[in-house]
Amino acid sequence: MFNKGDKVSVLDEAINGIVLSVQNDEVNVETEDGFTMKFSTKELIKVNDTSDLNIKNGSFNLNQIKFEKEIPKPRSFVKEKKAKGEIPPPEFDLHIEKLVSNFRAMSNYDILTLQSETAKRHIEFAIRNRIPKIVFIHGVGEGILKSELDFLLGRYDNIAFQDGNYQKYGLGATEVYIRQNIK
Repeated sequence: MFNKGDKVSVLDEAINGIVLSVQNDEVNVETEDGFTMKFSTKELIKVNDTSDLNIKNGSFNLNQIKFEKEIPKPRSFVKEKKAKGEIPPPEFDLHIEKLVSNFRAMSNYDILTLQSETAKRHIEFAIRNRIPKIVFIHGVGEGILKSELDFLLGRYDNIAFQDGNYQKYGLGATEVYIRQNIK
């Protein structure tokens, strides 16, 4: 599972390093601080080399990304206008059990990535098809998916969003309003 030279991270501690050797269930790791430590294979996880990701995704501005992460756009509040016979907005449930049938083998990172990519796909679809409002159901939980969704929505200039209708969804939904450019 682990090979010499693999970058690893210790699961329950803030220790990262490189595998020096593997013997049965024991792995010798040289930490970033230069210490050599022994761990069980169950305590370690492989860490992908981010330089490969940078090449695949093209160049990016690290300062701009840090700035966007630090200062989130304030949530805007748009008053809902309903007309008689209005079609309700499409609802997209981002709970993992609604997206895939077998998610037990997925890591939390993989689950969050799938949920974020699904939300982005639905946003792009709504923009392309001029759908003025959609609702994402994310649940309450620890708020990680909601904050990731807020960050994703904040990157669009033509989108306003707010908490979903409390009577209908409780605290577990976000309503997204797409401002359409009329040409």
